[in-house]
Amino acid sequence: MHAGVVVAGGRSTRFDGADKAVAELAGTPMIRRVADRIAGPVDELVVNCRADQRERIADALADYPLPVTYALDDRPDEGPLAGLACGLRATDADRAFVVACDVPFVDPAFVRYLFDRAAAHEAAVPKPDEYREALHAVYRPDAAADAAVRALDSGERRAVALLDGLDVVSVTAEEIDVHATTGSFESLNTRTAFDAAVERFEP
Repeated sequence: MHAGVVVAGGRSTRFDGADKAVAELAGTPMIRRVADRIAGPVDELVVNCRADQRERIADALADYPLPVTYALDDRPDEGPLAGLACGLRATDADRAFVVACDVPFVDPAFVRYLFDRAAAHEAAVPKPDEYREALHAVYRPDAAADAAVRALDSGERRAVALLDGLDVVSVTAEEIDVHATTGSFESLNTRTAFDAAVERFEP
């Protein structure tokens, strides 16, 4: 079984103080756009968020076609690594695709490719340039959650910190060019980027 884990518990500090997870992107909350994009490759959805976000996000995901579990932050305000760990601990799936709530152009075909690449590894992580995309990757949930907690306990908060403790296959830029559409990694983490993306959803 495959899960999708959406990390949505950030404070959206670069988004004018609004919660970007539920911001209306051309009439649809951004987190719903992300969730809809990955509904094909996964069998269940896990949403990591703060307790005060849950009701708004649940409204955004009303009538979602897959089972939804809410993994409420148990280490609030410790960054995306803590959210990733919390979300992964909430699923019994064999593999889980972890993604941030602000990438509404995530490519479902590429998600399927990542699941295939991760079949013999604890993680399949895209590396489109010199940086690895730890929040756009497939993990074996138990191993990755344990690695994330170890990193957090050592004082780390960066999502990539968990990768040092895992058997990781890097998905190269060449693979990404073949299997992912343009914009799959694009995050709308500022109001300017968000506003610029609206017209791409309009007919």
